[in-house]
Amino acid sequence: MSDKEKIMAETDNKAASPGTGSAGGGSTELRIKNMYGDMGRAEKRLADWLFANFTGSVGLSISELAGRSGVSEATVVRFARRLGFEGYKELKISMAQDVASAPARASRIHESVTVGDDVKQITKKVFDGILSTLEYTGKVLDYEQLNAAGEAILAAANGGKIVVCGLGASASIAQDAAHKFMREGLNAISACDNHLQAIRASMLKPGDVLIAVSHSGSSRDIVETARLAHERGATVICITNYSRSRLVAESDIVLFTASDETRYRKLSLSSRIASLAIIDTLYLYVAVRLDPGALECITRAEEALESKKY
Repeated sequence: MSDKEKIMAETDNKAASPGTGSAGGGSTELRIKNMYGDMGRAEKRLADWLFANFTGSVGLSISELAGRSGVSEATVVRFARRLGFEGYKELKISMAQDVASAPARASRIHESVTVGDDVKQITKKVFDGILSTLEYTGKVLDYEQLNAAGEAILAAANGGKIVVCGLGASASIAQDAAHKFMREGLNAISACDNHLQAIRASMLKPGDVLIAVSHSGSSRDIVETARLAHERGATVICITNYSRSRLVAESDIVLFTASDETRYRKLSLSSRIASLAIIDTLYLYVAVRLDPGALECITRAEEALESKKY
């Protein structure tokens, strides 16, 4: 196994291990969401049933769960092992711990907006989703990886380039990141067009950094951009919600978000909020370590922008 494969395996284990963040409530649901894209049809059927009946499923036997969700017992066992458990017993214990530690949240996480909701109810659900996303992202983040990302960006401050890539809903995150790093005096630029991404990646060299933002981790253009940057010797950092994705396989440093949005809310703000929070963390990490130089750059940028205001 190569060093890169070892890192990926360790990261996958941290994202899926039953011991990771289980005391905080919702960790089992979070693992199901993170693995959802890799599941087969029967496993997704089971996952969807659990999303809708999480609290009530805790006391079920394996045969009862299989019967009520419309899958086989073998699917239940396979589902549990995909999440990192030895079998259904361990999965059941983890679910029970989640419900016991956060009974209100266990049913709230998958609460979706309905036709009958008034504006106050919708507002509460949106805000609850964002708060939960930030809380869960803090639990699944690998802080060693986050530190490595900060150090890679700092290293690029000495004559290197930083390219931040994102498409669709992730484009605004890429632009925000490049804007922040630019204010610190770093040579940073965003690339939100697939042709520009390919060109920028092909021009990178060792010491440069590519930050790839993709909620799904399966965007063909983003994955290809990461591969090109990797081939050129640049350090590739990805920000994504799914541990087993093509983007993770092409990255040196992986930063996971933990969005509580469901597949029915693809453009939910919560996933972008989590990515933006990670970007803000990296921005501040760099700022305090480059001070006073970074502060001087930030001040000059603010002064330059004053003329743009009335």
